[in-house]
Amino acid sequence: MAESGYLVNRTEDGSEACYYVNQTGGNYFQSTSALTTSLPLFALQLSVVLFTTRLLLLILRPLRQPSIVALIIAGVLLGPSALGATPLFFDHVLPLKAVKVLETFANLALVYYMFLFGLEMDLKPIMNSGSEAIRIAISGILIPLGFGFGLFYLLQLLDSNAKEISSFKGSIFWAITLTATNFPDVAQVLTDLKLLRTDIGRLAMSSAVSSDFCTWILLVVAMSLLNAYPYYVLPSILAFVLLCGFVIRPVISKIASHAVKGDDFTEQHIWFILGWIVFFGFITDAFGLHSMVGSFMLGVIMPRRDVIRMKLMERLDDFVSVIMMPLFFLTSGTRTDVGFMLKETPWYAIFIIIFLSFGAKILSTLLVFLLHNKPMEDGFALGVIMNTKGVMSIIIINAGRNIKVLNNQTFTIMVFSALAMTCLVEPIVAATYKPRKKLLRYKHRTIESVLANGVEFKILACVLSNRDAPCMISLLEASNASPDFPICVIAVHLVELTGRNTAMLIVHDHSMTSMSNPVRAKSESDQIIFAFNSYEKRNGAVSVQTITAISPYENMHEDICSLALDKRVSLIIIPFQTVLTADGRVEDAKSTFPAMNQYVLENATCSVGLLVDRGLGSIMQTGPARNSSSSKGHRIAMIFIGGPDDREALAYAWRMAGHPEISLAVLRFLPGRIAAQSTSEHSSNGHDELSSSMTIEEREKRLDDDYTYEFMFKTLDDESITYTEKVVNNGDETLAEIRRNDADFDLYIVGRGEKTQSVLTSGLSDWNSCQELGTMGDTLASSNFASHASVLVVQQYVPKNYIANPHGFSASLGSRTWRPLMWSMDNYIISKLYAT
Repeated sequence: MAESGYLVNRTEDGSEACYYVNQTGGNYFQSTSALTTSLPLFALQLSVVLFTTRLLLLILRPLRQPSIVALIIAGVLLGPSALGATPLFFDHVLPLKAVKVLETFANLALVYYMFLFGLEMDLKPIMNSGSEAIRIAISGILIPLGFGFGLFYLLQLLDSNAKEISSFKGSIFWAITLTATNFPDVAQVLTDLKLLRTDIGRLAMSSAVSSDFCTWILLVVAMSLLNAYPYYVLPSILAFVLLCGFVIRPVISKIASHAVKGDDFTEQHIWFILGWIVFFGFITDAFGLHSMVGSFMLGVIMPRRDVIRMKLMERLDDFVSVIMMPLFFLTSGTRTDVGFMLKETPWYAIFIIIFLSFGAKILSTLLVFLLHNKPMEDGFALGVIMNTKGVMSIIIINAGRNIKVLNNQTFTIMVFSALAMTCLVEPIVAATYKPRKKLLRYKHRTIESVLANGVEFKILACVLSNRDAPCMISLLEASNASPDFPICVIAVHLVELTGRNTAMLIVHDHSMTSMSNPVRAKSESDQIIFAFNSYEKRNGAVSVQTITAISPYENMHEDICSLALDKRVSLIIIPFQTVLTADGRVEDAKSTFPAMNQYVLENATCSVGLLVDRGLGSIMQTGPARNSSSSKGHRIAMIFIGGPDDREALAYAWRMAGHPEISLAVLRFLPGRIAAQSTSEHSSNGHDELSSSMTIEEREKRLDDDYTYEFMFKTLDDESITYTEKVVNNGDETLAEIRRNDADFDLYIVGRGEKTQSVLTSGLSDWNSCQELGTMGDTLASSNFASHASVLVVQQYVPKNYIANPHGFSASLGSRTWRPLMWSMDNYIISKLYAT
């Protein structure tokens, strides 16, 4: 085996070069450890911190803790407070010689993170915040500032060992830390608590954005004034900010606008921006501030275009937030020594400081609520939520440590306080606050009411992807908008929350979508917005408002129900994402969708429609229906079994029938003798409960007759509408009649009928695979039905304390002078008159 030694290489000109060659161990092993060099050691540090962070995230997730808690704890555990105190870990994982490399990458991560932070910070919500949110933000700045100064000096009174830390500069960073409220983490907390779309959630988000921006300004001013040359740094930074706002920002916006319109926004633009991030950091670093200030400014002045934001987030988000930022928390953890803090500071002093720090935001919020005569319960919950600390707080504390105005004791106490305050937010709010349901009174919650009163038809149309837009727009076009009966569409693009994006609602203005060609709309949201705007331009009786709702799939139902209530809509339409199993059953494409659909069906404050698309968009846009003998282009079938859902479905079909290109066939099923006997036997047990139930059944039957007879008389002269009644005894006969009358319909409209027990569908429910579609809807949507028509399943909004009342119901529909005559008519004659 060759030994290590020096190798001398002599060149032609007589010079000699000497090399040290280590050959001990052959070609496979080295005598020295690989951790003596920087790159392997850095790779080990990165692996350890990533593993620890992921493990803590997994453990803390059931405890409802935001991700920032796991990051802070991971840094503390790997620092001198725990593993870093062991000789093995200190010598081989975090040696002193590796600190410079680690801090270099940590600062680079911070530079790119602050760019993303500025990119997500929209100044419009700050400018458009209400007076209440502004007051809460200002109060949340001033009162915690006073608390921070006072607590810094209170520590000296409680701890005799803290006399040497008396420094006004250190108290500044304590004060600024207490003012911070990290709005991305606030959004995560509100989402976990299901408060994001509530009034207190909106107020918290508006206040958090304003508070965060003010805290950032305070930090920049403090770092400038505490610099060795404050009279040079502060004017330089002010000039740089003005240059960015009035010179660089318009130039970048013009270049970006030209690139997006010309479809020239390429990878070169992305790499150019990534280089400018570092360059802006270099400028502010040269001025005497941290390089993160420059990258944050570049993020703030970047144009608010979805294409640019999405591409930059795609390149940076996961790499910076998931891989690089844990290194910053590791460097922060190496400065945190919990053992030293406990040794030098009495436990009661730590407890008092944490308690008073936590109470600063609560007191500031309660004072604003007291002045506005608002419930103190809401003020307390909002104050607790505003105590959510994040990366910004750790940045402020580290900035004070960098300029040596905070020592080990004061730095560790403030890190521990920020950690404790954030950990307590969700448990306290979950235990003490129960949001009151918003009570908005509006009359027209159903299609039936809209049709009877001739008012504007408000529809909340949900879209999950580009695939849903054509069928949804086709259904809206079939809804027969006219100057006398206009339609207001609130089109909501539901986007899954991923990465570190903040849950939010983005209301799009027409001026924001200036694309003349949908192909150039790179983002999915742009294409959906373009499609709905085009639909609005084609029909003057339609008004469209487009909204992008970004939230986790498990919380999307809250966005839908909250928007429906705020906009006072009469109908929510949700695309039903389906896949077919091998046996022909229909199942939801995502495991999360059934829960979302079910929640909307149970909690919506208006009627709900589930749309199973089978090419409705292409059919409605390509002209007449296949093999249609009708003079009109498209055929719609309405299956009427009975109950409030079927009456609502008939009301929607009735409105569609007014469209000049649509013909409607209504098929109503009535129970035969066998079915009637079965119903009679089922209800003849002699119990009061069943007698009462039968009375409600009879009332519902009368309401069905009432509404169908009105429909027949008012459409008597309309040749495009046919009405047929069929007598059946069970579900098999019902399905057979539907198949017999199938005439290549483009769309079936049925009621969900979940709360209606009918012998007319008996036996069909045994094969149901999607409960949210109801018995008839699931049957028509399955491949076993052998029809390619789309299916719309409608559920009518019914109040919780609803009791069928023919008199109250008929009053909402107008005069019924013809009712006694119609009740006396024979069903057989009616079916013959209107038979196809």
